Amino acid sequence: MLEMQSATVPSHKRSELPRHWYAVHTRPSRERRTAEHFEYHGLESFMPHYRVVRRWKNRCTKTSDIPLFPGYLFVRIAPAERIRVLEAPSVISIVSRGREPLPLAEFEIESLRAGLHLRHAEPHPHLVVGQRARIRGGALAGMEGVVVRKSNSLRVVLTLDLIMQSVSVEVDGDELEAICGLASANRIRAEAI
Repeated sequence: MLEMQSATVPSHKRSELPRHWYAVHTRPSRERRTAEHFEYHGLESFMPHYRVVRRWKNRCTKTSDIPLFPGYLFVRIAPAERIRVLEAPSVISIVSRGREPLPLAEFEIESLRAGLHLRHAEPHPHLVVGQRARIRGGALAGMEGVVVRKSNSLRVVLTLDLIMQSVSVEVDGDELEAICGLASANRIRAEAI
């Protein structure tokens, strides 16, 4: 009869195991504490953040560092160490496909670590090709359509049902907001090109 080997890896052999970056899903507003927990327990982690200046009603201002990816941070571990991550307070899960954690590309995390402080980064709603979106500003503000990509730019296809005609307009990603629902009040329908 075969015996099951323990998932615990001796500390002197941990440094020999290949390490990968994984995304860790945390409870809301617990990213910073989870990163501190990982650091205290010798796990390499990365929580990208951005700076926000908030002005209160009493005209006082406060500068805060807010997580760039709310509810997520990254940890670099060997696959055998994942139980140490899952046992940490406020950790919900490691982003996985089924039961197998999905490692992130090393260059993506290293690029974020090296380059985020050089640019003004802030969160943006995730929009995907084929998703319904509303234009927030400009001459077409309030119109709804489907996001498409053409020549490395985002476009929104707007269809006017009354005349059965469509138009594709180029927009910046920050001009769009994701919407749920099938049709707007002014009966603008969207179709992909």
